[in-house]
Amino acid sequence: MKTTQPSAIVIGAGFTGCALAYDLAQRGFLVTVVERGELASGTSGRTHGLLHSGARYCVTDADAAIECIQENMILRRIAKQCIEYNGGYFVALDDADLGYVPAFFQGAQNCGIPVEEIDVQRALEAEPALNPKILVAYQVPDAAFDPLRLAMAFAASARQQGAEFKTFHDVVGFLRDGNGNICGVSAVNRHAGQPVDFHADITINATGAWAGKVAELTGIPVPVRPTPGVMVAYEKRVTQRVINRLCEPDDGDILLPQRRMAVIGTTSFEVEDADYIPVYTDQIKEMHKRAALLVPELENIKMRGAYMSARPLIGGMMSGRSLSRTFKCYDHRTDDGVDGLVTVTGGKATTCRAMAEKTADLVCQKLGWQRTCETAQHTLADYHLYYQAAEVTA
Repeated sequence: MKTTQPSAIVIGAGFTGCALAYDLAQRGFLVTVVERGELASGTSGRTHGLLHSGARYCVTDADAAIECIQENMILRRIAKQCIEYNGGYFVALDDADLGYVPAFFQGAQNCGIPVEEIDVQRALEAEPALNPKILVAYQVPDAAFDPLRLAMAFAASARQQGAEFKTFHDVVGFLRDGNGNICGVSAVNRHAGQPVDFHADITINATGAWAGKVAELTGIPVPVRPTPGVMVAYEKRVTQRVINRLCEPDDGDILLPQRRMAVIGTTSFEVEDADYIPVYTDQIKEMHKRAALLVPELENIKMRGAYMSARPLIGGMMSGRSLSRTFKCYDHRTDDGVDGLVTVTGGKATTCRAMAEKTADLVCQKLGWQRTCETAQHTLADYHLYYQAAEVTA
């Protein structure tokens, strides 16, 4: 059992990395976060900002759906500053959508997701821009969140607990002790162009879609499939609620109000390198078409922009939308015979706190550090406070 303060390096400052830094620091770790860019500069900064109720996955991926509804309720309590509590509708547009209703309703009940059928006329009165030809509507506790604020709120909370953030530090290798186990990372300070080493008792690879690429620096395989999707933003907020197509997960099945915009997402395809992903014109056109099916006036509203985000899906024999949206922690001592390194990947933005909790549990178990998670009980620090502390790139 460890009796002196343990130290940890977290690679990656997306949602999961920031949440993990907070969790570990709250448990008494000396934490250093190493990030090659700025906070949320990868997938986390390019999400559409949906706080999932889990209803999108309640038929095809029950584990992910249950994780989402549980964490949805927790984030509503601890991250109020980041969330718009607008709710969501699932709407049917054709007979195929209607055929999905029994499985959807049963799946939601099985996963503990509150779902209520709403009279079509009532739904159209609440959301007059909706396609007037919708056949049925169900209400679920979806919400919208501000991605940058959520990452910064976790990071501010971590810094209040003593965590350090080394942004613009690119990890280029791992340090090993005399037994060949990981004892830190080698990085390059991208501002100064200087190499720098960071040492710690444990290193956690929390780089999402890049987790496989980072793990390769040690020769360890991690089966992560970067699975991008294209989203399109419009210059008008056309609904107040999240609008979901009542169908199995598909391209263009979610239309989200985000500040003064509307965002439609998303497509799904696989790539080898998450750093170089084109935004395909044909996918933009398809998203535009799908958006107009849900809200017809979007046909004539100017696009503000199109962008992509690479999901960190856990690979296997399946691919694309068949891959689970749940997450996994890898203890590389157990899996690969290399101690000192843990990888966490997969999951959703909605489940970042739970991912951090399970990973921190594993780390504490490995090090014999008997501290429990308290992040679900405490409101996150004001996200502004992240930049009110000392310079984070020093």
